[in-house]
Amino acid sequence: MSPDDFNSSSILVKDIMTKALISVNLTTTVVQIAKMMEQGGIGAVLVKENDNLVGIITDRDFATKIAANNLPFDTLVEKIMSSPLISINHDEPISAAAQMMSNKKIRKLAVSENGTIVGLVTSTDLVNQLAK
Repeated sequence: MSPDDFNSSSILVKDIMTKALISVNLTTTVVQIAKMMEQGGIGAVLVKENDNLVGIITDRDFATKIAANNLPFDTLVEKIMSSPLISINHDEPISAAAQMMSNKKIRKLAVSENGTIVGLVTSTDLVNQLAK
């Protein structure tokens, strides 16, 4: 697949997204999230308030927000999560996801279907698709 194929691709976000979502509540500590990420081999956890997804914490947040500011490990996720949660519709082409990630300078994007978050697409997912 060439870059031109990627831009004109009929491959949709839902075709490459991760459907297994892990979420925590606002009072989860950053050390608990770090353990979840390490055990699950994942780079992002979604954050819920009541039953609504309101943010995301990523492996990058640990470097840019926690380590850089020397925050304690008992810091609550609500203090460092990225919010609001940025999302793309599941039936958008992957080129639209790539453009949105580039414009927003993010590496992980929530995927919605009828207003509900149903997956997550990452820059790695896009690169893996491009490499096929």
